[in-house]
Amino acid sequence: MKNQFPFSLKQLKNKESRILYFAMFIMGACGLAYEYTLSKISGDILGNSVHQWAAIIAVMMFFMGIGADIQKYFKDSRLSDYFILFETLLGLIGGFGPIVFIWVFGNYPYYFIPVQYFFIIAIGLIIGFEIPLITRINEQYTATLKLNLASVLKMDYIGSLAGALLWIFLLPLWFEQVQSAFFLGSLNAFVALLTYLFFRKHLRHPIINGSVLVLTVILLGYGYLHSENWRLDAEQSLYRDPIVYSHTTIYQHLVLTQTRSGTLSLYINGHLQFNSSDEFIYHENLVHPAMMLAPSRRNVLILGGGDGLALREVLKYPDVRQAVLCDLDPEMTHIARENPYLSRLNKKSFHSSRSHVVINRSITPGDTFHVFEENQHLRYDRVGRPMQKVHLFNFDAVNFVDQIDGLFDVIILDFPDPNAVDLGKLYSLSFYKRLQKHLAADGIMVQQSTSPYHAKEVFLAIGRTMRAAGYVTLPYKDNVPSFGEWGWWLAARPDYYTENELRKKLQHLPGLRVPTRYLTNKVIAANLVFNKNGLTAAENFVNTLGNNIIYRYYLNAWQNE
Repeated sequence: MKNQFPFSLKQLKNKESRILYFAMFIMGACGLAYEYTLSKISGDILGNSVHQWAAIIAVMMFFMGIGADIQKYFKDSRLSDYFILFETLLGLIGGFGPIVFIWVFGNYPYYFIPVQYFFIIAIGLIIGFEIPLITRINEQYTATLKLNLASVLKMDYIGSLAGALLWIFLLPLWFEQVQSAFFLGSLNAFVALLTYLFFRKHLRHPIINGSVLVLTVILLGYGYLHSENWRLDAEQSLYRDPIVYSHTTIYQHLVLTQTRSGTLSLYINGHLQFNSSDEFIYHENLVHPAMMLAPSRRNVLILGGGDGLALREVLKYPDVRQAVLCDLDPEMTHIARENPYLSRLNKKSFHSSRSHVVINRSITPGDTFHVFEENQHLRYDRVGRPMQKVHLFNFDAVNFVDQIDGLFDVIILDFPDPNAVDLGKLYSLSFYKRLQKHLAADGIMVQQSTSPYHAKEVFLAIGRTMRAAGYVTLPYKDNVPSFGEWGWWLAARPDYYTENELRKKLQHLPGLRVPTRYLTNKVIAANLVFNKNGLTAAENFVNTLGNNIIYRYYLNAWQNE
């Protein structure tokens, strides 16, 4: 029987079409990866990552439409020349974009927005040019429009999926962000080279195109080789003090700086997390009021706190037998263990014994640690068993809480502020209800709760949400010089405590049971006092997964500062 579609077998085997489809696949992958990379860099620099991602991707797609319309004025006789030119430009702009972003913001911050959107618009326009260009070139090799469009667009969409998977799972394992951009640029240059080799007979200016291609390869190669030094130099302009450590993980960008006097600061995505000159004020307030209130401290759960500083305070209590710490980012806990600057500061609260434990429902901790004292000897009980163990997990906190068993005497929530949409769940009604399943009957929970002065509505919403989840709550605050007035909420079961009982216990502490650098029983009592109207809310909404009201409160608070 005669084939009704003779072109479907013959034309798809045409080598030129296959090259064009491959080019479309790579361009789709690189285009999406560029969008993600520039969005991530912009979010790290400017904050408000959700807005940056939404705005950048929307603007880029808009100008893809503009580019698709403009290309209709390109002459048919020069389509291959145009494609090679734009592919090399895309590689250069996409490859150098991240390092230019960091350098401009550090040295000329007032010009950052124009430079940022120049790159975004340029990439959008070029991608918009190239999709119809490939379609027009492929008209010579594909018999029908429907097959041509279907094949080109299919490869674009498949490439986009591949680019997303590459960006999420593989590039962070192989490269820093700046390096990954140069790698993506080299893929565009490779596509331009293939096009040059297979379509050379169609080029009007092969010498010019070849020269541009060679120059592009040289520039991208030079950029990749020097990207690490360029990134450190550019990044240094963003920080007052010398950078002693910088690394981009799958989840975040970590930077440690140190002054000449030895003061250490940790920044995550450009935001200060602690300064060693006053971090003990924050961490002593976070840990010791809850630990002093709890009748038992045998089992302690820390969610967040991957720097090990809250754990340092917890392990001061000799009656702690087990501390479970869950932090999302394995790189954060790794540098807290291995980086000499951080490990000195956290008193080696992560000290590996090379033992490994697997517990229920497929949750696997990174390691279980026996904790050494400063003389490097273990604490042992009467039968020779290590008295303090730390179980470290790298896991999403919500999923972790859903899957673990057991009760904890103290639960410490040391999460980042709810400055991104996805962090709101850690301050939500449903999450607090889940935590109740793991809080002992007489247990105490504490939540770091941002500034009750600068972000009052956020602070009050946290307490309100805890109460709605069925807890008795008690707020307190203190001044942390690096951040200003900061606040925390204590929470407990109402069938065991009342707010007044919690307050009286903290007001009449006989004295702290462990050594501290800052906190005393009188300071704790004073921290319970708020200014006039300091606990009066403007609204009475509870934060849920559905409304994520705490994120709106946070944006309103800090944007008005």
